[in-house]
Amino acid sequence: MSQKQRDILIGLLLGDGHLETQNNGRTYRLKIEHSMEQADYVLWIYEEFKDFVNKKPYTKVRKNGQRSFGFNTLSMASLRFYGKSFYPKGKKIIPEMMLKKLKPISLAVWFMDDGSRKSLKHKTYIIHTLGFRKTEVSLLKKYLKIKFNIDTELHLQKGKFYRLYVNSISAKQFTNLIYPFVSKIKSMKHKIVLDWIT
Repeated sequence: MSQKQRDILIGLLLGDGHLETQNNGRTYRLKIEHSMEQADYVLWIYEEFKDFVNKKPYTKVRKNGQRSFGFNTLSMASLRFYGKSFYPKGKKIIPEMMLKKLKPISLAVWFMDDGSRKSLKHKTYIIHTLGFRKTEVSLLKKYLKIKFNIDTELHLQKGKFYRLYVNSISAKQFTNLIYPFVSKIKSMKHKIVLDWIT
């Protein structure tokens, strides 16, 4: 994989991307699936990884009647390092070594998967990290500060889940880091606070 593909992959795995193995970890494949409303985002990811895909993206009807759009890569040994890192015991975790590799494009992909504006009235963001433990979300907070000087806070939701809130003092910095990538995806542009673009 190219460096750009590796950087995107880290963002995907922090978000909704999934690696799965069918041979006890010898090889892994990347699985991407989103709602049809985000088909342009799926196609953008597909274009980045199409050298490793032998089938065009598929459309699927979910149990709730909504349609989703996605694709799978081939099973590859080159994904094994990421599979072993993010799924050491089968359940996704956040490996600290991967946070040390974060790039702006990784941050943008992660945000497109799991981020949103706090509300239309607020000029800042939330990243929904509900599938991770507090210690893991704290690691994310730590490395957003180390890598990008982004200040965040942990918000407790429903008594047991944590999500990251981007402090207003860092909202402009955050916006300008991710905007060059998010602005290319029409279905994602609504997530950006345009007032912060410089």
